[in-house]
Amino acid sequence: MTSARAVSWVLLNHAAEAPVQVGDVVSVEAGGMPIYSVLGLEDGHALLRDERRPQPQSLPLSAFRWRGVQAG
Repeated sequence: MTSARAVSWVLLNHAAEAPVQVGDVVSVEAGGMPIYSVLGLEDGHALLRDERRPQPQSLPLSAFRWRGVQAG
């Protein structure tokens, strides 16, 4: 899991053809918790994992506003 300190946050472009990709991290708040890793994508939903839950869960991408990009 990527730590919040290693990530810069950009607004998620929901109008883009692919607003996120497998391997991205997303959050409701920029740097807010929890931070989810995207494991899969299907029909506007993402299969996600966070540090608190052992089982992945499917949530709508519309619930998220921020996408993490590697700080550097």
